Amino acid sequence: MNINYTKGGELKYKTVTFFGFVGLITGVKPNAFSVSVNERFNSNGGYIGLFEWFLDINRNQAWTTLVARDCFENDDMDFNHVVKTLANTPLIAPVYYIIGGPEKQQGAVVTRDRAKAVDVWQLGTNNTWFIAETNYDHWKKPLIIDDRITPCNRCMDKLGKENMSFEGLFNVLSSKPVLNKLTVYSALIEPKSGRLETYIQFCPTPCDPF
Repeated sequence: MNINYTKGGELKYKTVTFFGFVGLITGVKPNAFSVSVNERFNSNGGYIGLFEWFLDINRNQAWTTLVARDCFENDDMDFNHVVKTLANTPLIAPVYYIIGGPEKQQGAVVTRDRAKAVDVWQLGTNNTWFIAETNYDHWKKPLIIDDRITPCNRCMDKLGKENMSFEGLFNVLSSKPVLNKLTVYSALIEPKSGRLETYIQFCPTPCDPF
């Protein structure tokens, strides 16, 4: 579901969430920034952080989606502050933060370990006009049975910067194998205006790899 958060009758930010969920998975603060949280698989994973947190061994670590929501609740946050906060805050689990801003070249993928950022991949690196993240570190090859990034990049190159639109991006996200059985929804965001469109996705069989 999409939820608008207001204060004093004024729109503060928008999110995509599930009933009863209090963190933030996907959201946009108009003319400020957008954030999407993506799962990252790592041996030092969230089960260790949960163990430490519940047994009160180490509670100096934030929940991945709650710290994201904290950024939206803070009126002083902009794109650069959000990137810095989500790169440096100790977390309970490894994760990817995909962050967008309202200005040109404001885009980043923050690859997180529990302690700190492993990498901050900025839009414009090596003259790229887009960056894409599919649950694998961008500098490594994905699993051969789950290579979504190669066809995603090909589709984006074919679409081209000059033809970029919500419709074009939706077509990329809805193309197999970028779309698979584990895809729940696709969110299209324009940070400048705060435009947010969400589509529940379904991948009909055959739909590899899952």
